[in-house]
Amino acid sequence: MPRYGASLRQSCPRSGREQGQDGTAGAPGLLWMGLVLALALALALALALSDSRVLWAPAEAHPLSPQGHPARLHRIVPRLRDVFGWGNLTCPICKGLFTAINLGLKKEPNVARVGSVAIKLCNLLKIAPPAVCQSIVHLFEDDMVEVWRRSVLSPSEACGLLLGSTCGHWDIFSSWNISLPTVPKPPPKPPSPPAPGAPVSRILFLTDLHWDHDYLEGTDPDCADPLCCRRGSGLPPASRPGAGYWGEYSKCDLPLRTLESLLSGLGPAGPFDMVYWTGDIPAHDVWHQTRQDQLRALTTVTALVRKFLGPVPVYPAVGNHESTPVNSFPPPFIEGNHSSRWLYEAMAKAWEPWLPAEALRTLRYLSSVETQEGKRKNFWLLINSTDPAGQLQWLVGELQAAEDRGDKVHIIGHIPPGHCLKSWSWNYYRIVARYENTLAAQFFGHTHVDEFEVFYDEETLSRPLAVAFLAPSATTYIGLNPGYRVYQIDGNYSGSSHVVLDHETYILNLTQANIPGAIPHWQLLYRARETYGLPNTLPTAWHNLVYRMRGDMQLFQTFWFLYHKGHPPSEPCGTPCRLATLCAQLSARADSPALCRHLMPDGSLPEAQSLWPRPLFC
Repeated sequence: MPRYGASLRQSCPRSGREQGQDGTAGAPGLLWMGLVLALALALALALALSDSRVLWAPAEAHPLSPQGHPARLHRIVPRLRDVFGWGNLTCPICKGLFTAINLGLKKEPNVARVGSVAIKLCNLLKIAPPAVCQSIVHLFEDDMVEVWRRSVLSPSEACGLLLGSTCGHWDIFSSWNISLPTVPKPPPKPPSPPAPGAPVSRILFLTDLHWDHDYLEGTDPDCADPLCCRRGSGLPPASRPGAGYWGEYSKCDLPLRTLESLLSGLGPAGPFDMVYWTGDIPAHDVWHQTRQDQLRALTTVTALVRKFLGPVPVYPAVGNHESTPVNSFPPPFIEGNHSSRWLYEAMAKAWEPWLPAEALRTLRYLSSVETQEGKRKNFWLLINSTDPAGQLQWLVGELQAAEDRGDKVHIIGHIPPGHCLKSWSWNYYRIVARYENTLAAQFFGHTHVDEFEVFYDEETLSRPLAVAFLAPSATTYIGLNPGYRVYQIDGNYSGSSHVVLDHETYILNLTQANIPGAIPHWQLLYRARETYGLPNTLPTAWHNLVYRMRGDMQLFQTFWFLYHKGHPPSEPCGTPCRLATLCAQLSARADSPALCRHLMPDGSLPEAQSLWPRPLFC
């Protein structure tokens, strides 16, 4: 029997309003302290507000511009140098200033002052419209100052960030390794094909639902805010249509009626033996979400899932949008109001009917394979990024116990391993390689598009040994059809491999659904083996598909169409875009361009590195 739903907590890092009247605002050390804290906060806000797909998507792969918001960190820092005249700042003076700042932080950091400066920076750098800047600063400032107070950059790291590597090395996320048991790894044993007529299980996979409570038909889909099609977005110009009834091809999330339509229309795709649900329930209005908003989304959508799926077992995992501020997942030792206990206790209560007592106890500490713990935007990792919450070491223990029993394991999580911190991602890669005989399948979401990540042996990086399936989102964000995935799994019988045998993707074609008077129809978009001509869905088949797509443009265009759930960008995907997209399918560990060297016509690594599509912050 498989250990269904072993889940990793996403270990990617998370990442006074007016000057006081106490006469200290003019002190140089406090001014710099407030400015640097505000700078850190402004950078965190830029990353939180930026569309994740814009950040990592290959060139020409995305239909919308980022609306003038800085899409990459390296574009912001040079602008700050110009604005504040840091071009003439010397390294010794910079280090002296930061030494004073660090001493000041040990006394009494002024949250109001930091917030006030951060709002001004947010506006100055055009990170977001003024109202959004003000709201998100007030949401983030308290947590951000607390993180900075607990773990500040050393003077060398801070000045290395501002002035370049000649002044210091900015590497707060240093390398680390988890411990693997001394038990020798068994020889690799590829799964045998199931016998004809063997049982097959069907697993419904839901991810990135992103319910927008404020979605409003007819509003502007191209507003100035980071999320549109909602109350406050205003009306579109007379020359353009407003948001559709069921959703919109823009930077918009879904109304509840579309999620209800999805769940009520599952009949043709079922029946299901179980459901994997990998999070991101709330909308992308990350600048003014309260804990009450997040809990309302959790309980409302959980009730909807239970209503339409009834007794089918559901195995949920947590997404990076469940918390507020977004991406904020403090380590377990953080107590009090900064703790995530409010969220985990609520999830344990909401999901109690689906999970056994042992899983509920674990959930109150961490959830599934929570990859937000390895997420660079989780700014709590500034305190300590070494195996946050002991997640990966926990996973090693679970997999070793499963190997000892002869069990097979499925891993579910929200953020794919290739999108996490380098050390977290590489350690996860080591674990997958060590337990390749035990790990039957891996399932993730987060990217909103339809893709996969191949794992290879660590010695040669040439033998495919595992694959992570990245399913498309339910939400339209950004410019997509709503969708969901169904996996066919080698079923429950003695000797079953429990591997994925095939998968199907279903969508709601918004162009058709939004025609006045139309009834929404969720339709089969494609079946993987049939569409791609796969002999099976084992790792080697996906590896070979990538290399087939390198030379077969028609096959790649089919993949590109399905990658975007049947609504690709209007711009063509040229050679750099194509190679970067194919590289991403081979890259289940972060910052590892060597995996893509064989894609290049001459095998040149520098060119492959220039195409590396992973984000600076996952």
